[in-house]
Amino acid sequence: MSLLAGRVAIVTGASKGVGREISEQFAQQGASVVCAARSADLVKETAGRIQAAGGKAIAVVCDAAREEDVKAMMAAALQAFGKVDVLVNNAGDGGPTKPVQEYTTEDWFYTINSCLTSSYMCIRFAVPEMIKAGRGAIVNVSSMAGRRGLAYRIGYCSAKAGQVGMAYGLALELGPKNIRINVIAPGAVEGDRIDSVIAGQAKVRGLSEADVRRAMTERSPLKRFVKADDIASLAVFLCSDFAKNISGQLIAVNAGEPV
Repeated sequence: MSLLAGRVAIVTGASKGVGREISEQFAQQGASVVCAARSADLVKETAGRIQAAGGKAIAVVCDAAREEDVKAMMAAALQAFGKVDVLVNNAGDGGPTKPVQEYTTEDWFYTINSCLTSSYMCIRFAVPEMIKAGRGAIVNVSSMAGRRGLAYRIGYCSAKAGQVGMAYGLALELGPKNIRINVIAPGAVEGDRIDSVIAGQAKVRGLSEADVRRAMTERSPLKRFVKADDIASLAVFLCSDFAKNISGQLIAVNAGEPV
């Protein structure tokens, strides 16, 4: 059974990591995928991997926080596949790791725009197409940092919490239009992003990277980080008919880590 057969899905931040895994799993489940990201070479690689495996995908170079880029992305999706009925807001930069008194206005707006404004912008232009399609499923990829916080990451925590509040409000607004929106809150996901976070935390706290990694791992009952495919599998479910009555929910994928 193909869980997403007939769907056209836009995945932002599709150049690597969680976004690439979501794009590939969506294609494996029958969706036509618009892979969007700022890095031209990497996002083309994602689409190429899908095509080589027999799936349908296009690559779009897009800064999801820029209105003109998002408009162009939507136009490309419609030209290639004729509709849009799934959106995954995965784009976002973690921003700097530094004390609040050193966190500049430029740091703040860069991180908020990258993680939160990008989600708003994509939803704003995707919703009219979902209304035309008669259905829609949106997933915001947030973070546990938006639930329990993370020291020295004020911009990132604020933006990720904002994605949750956005989803709660939009679930009420868009439900009557048969459009669902949910949030995935990953814990520490194996890969380059968490390695960078660990390095930043070690530097600002005066600890070794090994000590920071150990503390993060020990925080979860399962004593491990999660993987990108764990996030992708949940995204597939939330965008499928199996989740047709799930909206306005936040689901953590974090190896059992308490909030």
